[in-house]
Amino acid sequence: MPTIYMIRHGEAAAGWDADMDPGLSEKGRAQSEAVAREIETRVGRKLPILTSPLRRCRETSEPLATLWGRVPYIEPRVAEVPSAVEDLAERGVWLRRLMAGTWAEASLPENNGNGALDLVAWRNAVGTALTELTDDTVIFSHFIAINVAAGLATGDDRLVCFRPDNCSVTVFETSGKALKLVEQGREADTKVN
Repeated sequence: MPTIYMIRHGEAAAGWDADMDPGLSEKGRAQSEAVAREIETRVGRKLPILTSPLRRCRETSEPLATLWGRVPYIEPRVAEVPSAVEDLAERGVWLRRLMAGTWAEASLPENNGNGALDLVAWRNAVGTALTELTDDTVIFSHFIAINVAAGLATGDDRLVCFRPDNCSVTVFETSGKALKLVEQGREADTKVN
């Protein structure tokens, strides 16, 4: 069964309610260097690298890609949860409300822009992106996307099953049809960024 090393991006320079696509902070860059060394030691061989198209993930993947001489593949299906709200200040409020609930609640009109956004379809796309992998792979992704994988692997319908820290590594295996949680990543009291 392929093993998936799913890494949350490093600390972003701005939060969800301040910037649509922030890069990494200085701390985030240091975290990305550290996780590259951790994966190199842990895995011991070069694997395919996938990354969300968002800047904080692409920047987090760079040290490992450089170390392995690889070009990360941009995988839109492991990007951050899409927002039903355009206004930056309102996005933070919407996301915090959404994170307190379940995927069943996420499909309600007040959470998905009155039907304009299909959050359950996004969740399913994340799961498909992971279960269709045929090789061991490293993926740089986001808080909610990692929670999607953990929830699918454990049958937990909550949007937030655990709070992955920046640059924590959560390990899954896939049978091609389902995910199995092998190791939950390091947790922290963290804001989504």
